[in-house]
Amino acid sequence: MSGICGLISLDGANPKPEDLAAMAKVLGRRGPDGTNLLQLDTAGLGHTLLATTPESLFETLPYRDTDSGATITADVRLDNREELLAKLALDGQTATIGDGELILRAYLAWGDTCLDHLLGDFAFAIWDPRNMRLFCARDQLGVRQLIYYHQPNKVFAFATEPAAILAVDAMPRDLNEGRIADFLYDDLEGIDFTSTFYEQLFRLPPAHSLTLDESGLALRRYWTLTPGPELKLPSDEAYAKAFLDVFTKAVHCRLRSPTPVGSMLSGGMDSGSVVAVASRLLADEGLGPLETFSAVGPDPETCVETKAAYAAMTMPDLNPHVTNYAELGSLMPELLDLTQRSEEPFDAHMVLPRAVYLTAHRAGIKVMLDGVSGDIVLGHGIQIARLLRAGKWRQALQNVRGEKRFWGHPFPIWKTLLHPAWTAFVPKPIRRKRRRLLEARERRQSTDTSLLHPDFARKVRFPERLHTYQKTFGDMDKSSAEDRADLIVHPHLAVARERYDRVASCVAIEPRDPFMDLRVVDFCLSLPANQLLSDGWPKMILRRAMDGQLPDQVRWRHGKQHLGGDFTQTVFSGASNTRPLNARSPHALGQFIKPEIVLEAGQGERKDDNVNERLNIIYFANWFRIQVYE
Repeated sequence: MSGICGLISLDGANPKPEDLAAMAKVLGRRGPDGTNLLQLDTAGLGHTLLATTPESLFETLPYRDTDSGATITADVRLDNREELLAKLALDGQTATIGDGELILRAYLAWGDTCLDHLLGDFAFAIWDPRNMRLFCARDQLGVRQLIYYHQPNKVFAFATEPAAILAVDAMPRDLNEGRIADFLYDDLEGIDFTSTFYEQLFRLPPAHSLTLDESGLALRRYWTLTPGPELKLPSDEAYAKAFLDVFTKAVHCRLRSPTPVGSMLSGGMDSGSVVAVASRLLADEGLGPLETFSAVGPDPETCVETKAAYAAMTMPDLNPHVTNYAELGSLMPELLDLTQRSEEPFDAHMVLPRAVYLTAHRAGIKVMLDGVSGDIVLGHGIQIARLLRAGKWRQALQNVRGEKRFWGHPFPIWKTLLHPAWTAFVPKPIRRKRRRLLEARERRQSTDTSLLHPDFARKVRFPERLHTYQKTFGDMDKSSAEDRADLIVHPHLAVARERYDRVASCVAIEPRDPFMDLRVVDFCLSLPANQLLSDGWPKMILRRAMDGQLPDQVRWRHGKQHLGGDFTQTVFSGASNTRPLNARSPHALGQFIKPEIVLEAGQGERKDDNVNERLNIIYFANWFRIQVYE
């Protein structure tokens, strides 16, 4: 997960070399293996390298094509290199041509439509002096990030992180108060694809390109997730085998690295499946064992997650590492510091993955696999409601009973059936009206039931922001595949991956998620819904595909138990400075948070019955102090 940055002068003055150097310096932790800057008259491009592919050891970015002068800087891992090399008649250069250069060759051959040929995770910028044009793009699902700032007729800046752009003294640092409200309300992280915590800095959305030329700035969506026809296979076993074939290719692509690859390993299906496939692939090539990293508690007998994680570690060809929240020891100072200095307040909640990444970093790992997106990509949507609507009552009842057993719900069956029955049988206009009434009530109560100061909520027009967020969820009257596709391309998945990217990059680790492979996504959208939910078991096709590979204690585990709260409580209860307020903070925070809450927090009297609220005050205060006072 390298860092990229650039400055384009739009007023004829060349960018200052010291400004580009300041941007790259901020990105140094993301790319500690080397920094390279290239000044091209009115354009300056930079790159900080994290060498995570074999070719990156020999490629120098930014890369300039001598014939055209076109120059690229890129944060990229391509998964269809051989196909691209063949299309571009570059066969035989597999080991010598890097992924960045390969994208530039594709651009020179096909122009903007080169994006139709790219498979993998990428964010890049190409400066084309032939027409004084900048061309940038971000991968289809938004695994890599690109932030930009545009002052027409003056300057355009881009970087992997907002902090790199803000390293240039002339850049505006105005805080986006609407985004602050999103965090303090604790539910609106996925409000859109573009906003940042800075008013004039924006994220390039996934599946979009950006062009800047004499006509101005333009964004274009170049890809849309569209479900294909439903896959018809003769048996459950055939579906499982077909899934495993696609999934194995996705995992194999993500093992491409010049150094040993690590993987997160929880007690759940998703990371366990990634590890099962990856360890087998490495063993077949004589490259094992796979380094795995698990977050656990002190007593496997009383913690379902810990017990399942240890069961997962019994898979062959693994070298397991554990991070126990009761034994953080030498990790604690750095873990606390990284948490308190999170790039965004939302990132501070990531104490558990941050601890795992830190453990992996200290073990020399640069690439970490995970299965973070499995729940979304293999989600079944509103399958029970669809069964009821189709008159398949027995099948619906079997799934409701199974879900009750899987999740351990205390509710009676009839109560569990109410919501899917409402969705299945109540006419759409009535459901829509009720939904609007509930959303309107939530907007009216938004400042009463949150941390938000009423004056601040009015200033940012928070009820309107909440309404904007509520509109990101559809009416769920689409086909099963369309419903699932909407969940995959919802901002929630993009912001989750962005969070993992930021947290991992703080310790120079590149996260890779096979469930974000477009081939896996397309395959899962083609599945009949009964391959995703069967007798109450979610992700059934994955459970079948892992037969004989993943321990049954993991494969048929009921429910989920997460240790995130235990890690957070341990870190902050053991810290000497977790009270977020100092002498000047009550006034500073009081403009955003209700005065009585600020006062209680300052006196250490905030009740612990709302732990998340108390942590949000701490997280926001730490972030705000850094933005304003440092």
